[in-house]
Amino acid sequence: MNRPEQPSRLIPIPDTQSARDERQLAIDQVGIRGLRYPLAFGDERGAPQHTIATANVYVALAEDRKGTHMSRLVMLLEERATVAEPLTVAGLDALLHELVVRLDAPAGRIELAFPFFVRKTAPVSGVASLLDYEVRLVGELAQGRVTKTVTVAVPVTSLCPCSREISDYGAHNQRSTVTIAVRTEGTVEVHELLRVAEEEASSELYGILKRADEKYVTERAYDNPRFVEDLVRGVAGRLAGDERFAAWCVEAENFESIHNHSAYARIARGM
Repeated sequence: MNRPEQPSRLIPIPDTQSARDERQLAIDQVGIRGLRYPLAFGDERGAPQHTIATANVYVALAEDRKGTHMSRLVMLLEERATVAEPLTVAGLDALLHELVVRLDAPAGRIELAFPFFVRKTAPVSGVASLLDYEVRLVGELAQGRVTKTVTVAVPVTSLCPCSREISDYGAHNQRSTVTIAVRTEGTVEVHELLRVAEEEASSELYGILKRADEKYVTERAYDNPRFVEDLVRGVAGRLAGDERFAAWCVEAENFESIHNHSAYARIARGM
């Protein structure tokens, strides 16, 4: 196959994005969203996990700049994917600084959403299995200050206190999702947020349960009934006492087993 001849000299290509814009309107955020990319994520406990993140990457655009260089946003993730060291919550700071320097931007924002797996041990049999959670990291750099928001969605079991009180035979329970979001200028580990949600539920979930385990978690839920209000108050009480969090939000949704609707509650401070 004949290759095309290389030009004897480089042909200059105009950089339209760097041209001047005369409308004098700064743009708060411009960039890419919905890009899926490989990511190695590291938490305090366990080996780094290789996952696929859905990424949104934005920068602020000065009023005199016509456009931003979108390809540089993708290159930032491309280079991150080839680095041996996994990304951590603390490491998001460096990635944000690299973003604004590379794009010569006054501010930048990175959003990453991905599944996160924890290997859990069943309470009686000891059988191990993986359970998945949803994690979302948001980092923003503006006026030289970095803020980060870590969000986890945690599946749990909740058992109705009213049903247990009035029923002669058992009580209705359901799977619930507790969503915790914390904003911090420091760092927080994903694992600790997962445990807060699970410890405040009627029972936590496991990927594999043997019969002895099923008996254990069923009876544990019965001994720890929780309204949806109890879920958010229990988690909120623990978040409110943590000085690392400048703001936080906790939501709980019970996917009711005796209704065709969900029960929902939310407490937020500063979000």
